[in-house]
Formats: sequence, structure tokens, C-alpha cells
Amino acid sequence: MEKTKSRRLNISFESDMEEHEPEASAKGGGSGKDKQPQSKGKIWEFIAIASIPLVLVLGNSMLVPILPDMQRELHVSDFQSSLVITLFSVTAGVFIPVVGYLSDQFGRKAIIIPSLIVYGAAGVLAGFGAVWGSYSVVIWARALQGLGAAGTAPIAMALVGDLYNGATESKALGLTEASNGFGKVVSPILGAALALIVWYAAFFAFPLFCVLSLLAVMFLIKEPQEKSSGKQPLGKYLHTIGQILKGKGRWLITSFFAGSLGLFTLFGILFYLSEILEEKPYSLDGVIKGLVLAIPLAGLVITSYTTGSVIKKNGTLMRWLMNIGLILSTASLGLTLVWNKEHLVAFMALITLSSVGTGLLLPCLNTMITGAVDKSQRGMITSIYNSLRFLGVAAGPPLIGALMENNENIVFIMLSSLALIALALVFFLVRPEPNIARKPQKAS
Repeated sequence: MEKTKSRRLNISFESDMEEHEPEASAKGGGSGKDKQPQSKGKIWEFIAIASIPLVLVLGNSMLVPILPDMQRELHVSDFQSSLVITLFSVTAGVFIPVVGYLSDQFGRKAIIIPSLIVYGAAGVLAGFGAVWGSYSVVIWARALQGLGAAGTAPIAMALVGDLYNGATESKALGLTEASNGFGKVVSPILGAALALIVWYAAFFAFPLFCVLSLLAVMFLIKEPQEKSSGKQPLGKYLHTIGQILKGKGRWLITSFFAGSLGLFTLFGILFYLSEILEEKPYSLDGVIKGLVLAIPLAGLVITSYTTGSVIKKNGTLMRWLMNIGLILSTASLGLTLVWNKEHLVAFMALITLSSVGTGLLLPCLNTMITGAVDKSQRGMITSIYNSLRFLGVAAGPPLIGALMENNENIVFIMLSSLALIALALVFFLVRPEPNIARKPQKAS
């Protein structure tokens, strides 16, 4: 029995924010009226938090439909235009752990606010580079945007862990994942629509979303007061992170891998779909193609939000949902070898089921990883996780593209095999306590 217990994840979920119950409620009367303003305030806070991953996605995915126009107008190659997306993602992936450390030392809003400013300002600079016909300005501005992006959604995940506990935390994390997915749904459609005005309109439209998110973060989110006695020196901080990875690395690293793989698969498949939908007999392009690509993404969005709403802190339910999600992804990706692109309706249904599986997996991983460590190390741990997710997004399209040139079946053999490996690792190594809201006993 003792051996079985030792295999369980030792995760403590606690809020750094004091919960203030209305005085009338404590006395047993008038709870409905007293809780209404608090509930409304929380809704606006949720919206402010959800705007951060939404802005992150819009700043990248809105540009995908205009890459052919950029090649023509700036006289650049396919490879040069692809760097507009890839350099952004790689820069963000490299710097996310750095800003994660800074957020642990100086606070989440102290990093998110300047990051949004840099993100939006660099977007304006990239827009002027496009107007001037300067590819060099565009590409350097995109690298700067990647630096700004590093301090947005990844730090927002740590902020959720600081602000909430219990079912509210899971719901907020599910909402951020759904917001991320919603951004992926609308951004190609929005980018294609803006290109009808002028091809570089997306560069200038995006900073407007940044301003709205910036104002929401500044005025709608109240960050918890810092409780630590002081800032940790870098050496001691890294030692603490090392100890966390040593003690919890078996399930944390597995979770990092599973989350990164989920987005690698999603973006790889979207790239594959984008390529085949433009070919005969489909010949889809522009907004229509964006709407078709939105189908599997809609499955991800709806499932992510629903999962985040229902899991609360039920470790048993999380384990079931993670394994069911990975089984669904493995089976549906494997079945695409039978019902392939020649059977488009069945193929799209299988791809959507795979996205639903990812929607079951990611909110559970987000909740466990966010709650696995104290506030003082949360920024770094969630940043490592998000950095790997970013690199998964960056690696998916080029790797899938290279495999497509040889044999398209290899794409889905590889993806279903990776999903099966992730299923085995999660099944054996990620075993949360039945009620992970229960705090472990402190060592005496």
C-alpha cells in the first residue's frame, strides 16, 4: 500500500489570494446579492486573462494567409517568407524560460505589461517594414515580436495559478486553452479578410488587439501581494528548480513531452490540410479554406473549455481524461491510413476526433503543472512547459512538409506512433492523487 502511494503525484494546489466571503453570506443571509458583484468581477478578470493567449495566437497565425503576397511584393523566396513565422516561434521558445524566471522574481504583471507593449510596437514596425518594401525590417521586427510574445501567454498560465485555486483554477486554465484554440480558428480567416484591403493590413490590425489586452490586464487583473521574504539569487533559484525536476521530473517531463506533442501534431496536421485543400479536386483557398481548417480547431476549443470546467481538482477524472484523449488521438490518427484524404468527410471527422483528444489532454496537463510548485518557482516551470509547446508548434509544419514529399502515409504512421508512445508514458508515469486539492503533509 505504501509503495502504491509513493507512485502518486505529490501536488499541492493552493491560491496565493485570500478568499473574502461576503459578510452577509457568512451569517447565512443575502448571499445571492452579495456574490453577484464578485461573480461579475471574476468574469471580467477571466476575459482579461483569456485575451493574453488570444493576442499571442493572432500575432502569428494572422500572417499565414498573406505569406504568398509577401513573397510577391517583397521579392523573397518561400524559405525567406517562412522565416516570418519560424523566427518568431524560435525566438519566443528560447526566451520563455528567461522571462519565466523574471516573472518569479518581479511579478507576473511586471512582465506581461511590457511584453504586450513590445509585442504590439514590433508589429507596427513590421507593418512599416512591409510598407517600405524592406524584408530586413520585417524579419527583425518579427524576431522582436517573438521576444515580446515570450512574456505573454506562458506567464498568464502562472498568473492563473497565483490567482485561483480549486475548480476556479481548472476552469480558468481551460478557458486560456480554449482562447488559444479560438485564436487559431479565427486568425487565418481574419488574416485572409484583412488582406482583401491591403496585403499588409494584418501587421497594423494586430497591435489594436494588443492595446485592448494591455488595458484589460492593467485595469481588470489585481495581482496577489508578494509573500516571499525576498528575491532568490539566480544560483539558488536554479538549484531549487533542479531539485523540483529531480523530485518530480518523471511525471513533469512526461507531461512536458505530451503537451508539446499535442501541439506538434495539431499544427503539423493543419499544415498538411492547408496543402491538400488547395490541390485538386478540392481547390479551396482563402476564407473558405480557413473555414474548413476551423473544423478540427473548433473541436479542440469546445473540448478544452468543457474539460477545464469539469475536472476541478479531481485527479482520478484527470487521469481518465488524459488517457482517453491519447487513446482517441492514437486511434483516429491510425485510422487515417484507411480513410485518407481520398475520403475527405471521414478524414476530417478523424482529424477532428484527434483534436478532441488533444482538448481532453491539455487542460489536465495545464492544471497539474501549474499547481505542482510554489508561486516562487511557478513562472519557470510553466515557462519550460510553454517553451516546449512553442517549439512543438514551430517543428510541426516543416517536419510534416518534409515527410509529405516522400510518402504521405509516413506522416500519419509517425503521428499515431508518437501518440501511442505518449499514451504509454502518461499511463504509467502520470498518476495524480484522487483528490489533488488535498495538500500534502509538510516534512517535519
